[in-house]
Amino acid sequence: MKVGTRASKLARLQTDLVVGRIAEGFPSETVEIVTISTGGDRNRSVPIADLGVRGVFVKELEDALLAGEVDFVVHSLKDMPSDLPDGLCLVAVLNREDRRDVLVSRDGLSLAKLPPKSRVATSSRRRAAQIKAVRDDLEFVDIRGNVPTRIEKMQAGQCDAMVLAAAGLTRLGLDEHISEAFAIDVCTPAAGQGALALECREKDRELIAKLISLDEPTVRAEIECERAYLAELGGGCSVPI
Repeated sequence: MKVGTRASKLARLQTDLVVGRIAEGFPSETVEIVTISTGGDRNRSVPIADLGVRGVFVKELEDALLAGEVDFVVHSLKDMPSDLPDGLCLVAVLNREDRRDVLVSRDGLSLAKLPPKSRVATSSRRRAAQIKAVRDDLEFVDIRGNVPTRIEKMQAGQCDAMVLAAAGLTRLGLDEHISEAFAIDVCTPAAGQGALALECREKDRELIAKLISLDEPTVRAEIECERAYLAELGGGCSVPI
């Protein structure tokens, strides 16, 4: 079977986790990893909210799935819009890490100790709106790129701190950069944040029968509630939800 994934180190690590689970459950299966570049990966000069496209990190993966170029794809669930294209299904959700957002600061300072006018980088309007509610004296700037690249930009002086997902740092082994983990009522994370999602074609019943064995019911219940709430509010990358 062929699995589609983005090219970043984090995406590949997450896909490797899934491939490992498949190997454990179905030793006779061979899985080929197909790397796919998304619009969000290619266009790093424009803030995500200004790209004007829903699912900037998933659309090309779903297109490849619909075209039959791959059999299923692996997403960071938080990147997925609340509605799926016709013919596709969310077959399994799994491996939910810490769902919280965290502060990564150049000097290891917590949010409360950042000096006034400190530049806090994030590509998420949701994160910026919530942190601004706590510290409206900070300056919020956009930042793009994968997690290691963002850390390099911060250390080079592009910003004083960043807000990132804890799960990405954990999976990359970069926990030592976390200055503070935000309580859920301070910075509510994105729907599905920290979980992995497997998406495939609805008609591929044999494949679904295999992949659904990876589904974690508790995680599934959590994310279905979160995504239903997001759908009702009409959330996405362009709004702070």
